[in-house]
Amino acid sequence: MCVSALENIPYISVQNAHEAEPQQRCHPRLPDHAGMMTVASFWNGESYVSPSIRIYCTVESRLKKLLWSKREDTILLLHALVIKIGGLAWRDIVTMSYMMQPFGMQSMLKDGHKHFSGLEEAVMKNIDACKQLSKITRTSLGPNGMNKMVINHLEKLFVTTDAGTMVNELEVQHPAAKLLVLAARAQQEEVGDGVNLVISFAGELLQGAEELIRMGLHPSEIIAGYAKALTEGLEVLETLVEPNTEKIDVMNKDEVMKRIIPVVASKQYGQEEPLCRLITDACIQVCPKNPLNFNVDNVRVTKLLGGGVSDSLVVSGMVLKADAVGSIKKAQKAKIAVFGAGVDTAATETKGTVLIKNAAQLESYATTEEAKIESLIKEVAESGATVIVSGGPVGEMALHFCERYKIMVLKIMSKFELRRFCRSTGASSVVKLQRPSVDELGFADSISVEEIGGTRVTVIKNDAGGNLISTLVLRGSTDSVLDDFERAVDDGVNAFKAACRDSRLIPGAGASEIEMARRLQEFGSKETGLNQYAILKFAESLEIVARILAENAGLNTLDILSTLYSAHASGNLHAGVDIEGTNPTKDDVWDLYITKFWALKLATDAVCTVLRVDQIIMAKQAGGPKPQGGHGDDED
Repeated sequence: MCVSALENIPYISVQNAHEAEPQQRCHPRLPDHAGMMTVASFWNGESYVSPSIRIYCTVESRLKKLLWSKREDTILLLHALVIKIGGLAWRDIVTMSYMMQPFGMQSMLKDGHKHFSGLEEAVMKNIDACKQLSKITRTSLGPNGMNKMVINHLEKLFVTTDAGTMVNELEVQHPAAKLLVLAARAQQEEVGDGVNLVISFAGELLQGAEELIRMGLHPSEIIAGYAKALTEGLEVLETLVEPNTEKIDVMNKDEVMKRIIPVVASKQYGQEEPLCRLITDACIQVCPKNPLNFNVDNVRVTKLLGGGVSDSLVVSGMVLKADAVGSIKKAQKAKIAVFGAGVDTAATETKGTVLIKNAAQLESYATTEEAKIESLIKEVAESGATVIVSGGPVGEMALHFCERYKIMVLKIMSKFELRRFCRSTGASSVVKLQRPSVDELGFADSISVEEIGGTRVTVIKNDAGGNLISTLVLRGSTDSVLDDFERAVDDGVNAFKAACRDSRLIPGAGASEIEMARRLQEFGSKETGLNQYAILKFAESLEIVARILAENAGLNTLDILSTLYSAHASGNLHAGVDIEGTNPTKDDVWDLYITKFWALKLATDAVCTVLRVDQIIMAKQAGGPKPQGGHGDDED
């Protein structure tokens, strides 16, 4: 469209600088291009002034309807070219262009989305994110692993070497790194140990994959090689199982401790033996006749400040961090009535008014209420109950009559704790205060209030057997130390459960990984085709366990690896890393086969999933704070 065509439209005026009227609004200086070219961009109803010759352009809504569609974001680009200034006449060549319509992925998705594709943008960035997560946890692997200080979204402090706690409390945002977090959580749920191995091994596999991609291999070829290496590696792992470990007597303390000491030592090195003795006693107490039905929730932990691990103990029953209500602090051969709604008079949900006209009515009102409560407590006492456990408030008048009838009163406000108490004693929770039946009463050998380290606790014991709950009373100097003890106990209990499912043992301290790496290198060298490179990288990645154990212990990594390879080549399959540096071929450390099996499988599956992603499409995030996901708190 030429200048004359524009001048015929009364809605645009192009004037020289000395002819223009002063404008109320000026646009900031626009960049001047070569050859005195000025570019002016303007919206509907706005005027822009070019500092070169002051071209005033006003676009009315009617012009927009004539020239363009009704898009509100249309932009007019006015290019003034070939300008001659002076007394001579000047000539403008004006062109108009439309804003480009969105195309491709932008035309399909809403504004604000993010889109990444290709090797560099998607695959390499995914690999880098997973490697960063692996770097966080790998330094915490092994007995000499370093602590991490994690502060979660609730500003709660965690000082721990437990990788499971780290991945649960870290708010990982990258979608590829979240895949590793999901694999780690699956390992935690399946076995309860080996979370750090999953993340560290996956990070090393992705590091090898990145090198192969830069060499020119396609991700699909790497995935095929990794899958083939995993199949061969698991077959090698099967051959490393120690003979005569297929069956375990779960009541044999030595056999149990042999399987849980390496797990606890990785969290509490130097204090693993006293902790493992406590864990073994607690697990054996609550182990059912069929070990496959063992429930980790039946082993509870109560943390009390003061003392140390040597002061910790195991209670065959429950320990409540609360004092008894009232003056009765002890009961022997107790029959227990549990009331979930509290021990008090019934009250209406709405307020009411009682009109009392004389003193007799006032006295009758008070005595009637007392008589009602007394009759209820008397019925409970006549049922044989000597202990009342309330899941709600305990009224003063009800407590008075409980004292009169020699009934001990406990208050448990947590519904989860109340549920465990009922399971431990065999009681059934009654909804309201009434006479319980014989089947609803529970039993305990003794219930007493004791003072441990300056803290008053209520101990419920069932020494005669048939107890379903066992409690470890842990002692420590600070809350952080106690929390770390508790995490070590959880790992030990999970290891006991895993041993009940599959008790097979394999050499630990990196020995199994070195032997697998050695055999996979032989297997890969015989392969033809591009799979060979991925198999060799898989074998090289298996060295990560021995390498990290040596690094965290301050040992020379190359010397340790060469010594281990030499020992395994000579037939010593039990040669592993000795973190004390005295005997590199120490063979008294064992790992559970099931832990290694699931760790290698889950890590490889997660890596293959990451490598299969070549495009990331993220929708625009919604406004407002993001809700925090729970970690099984409802079942605690």
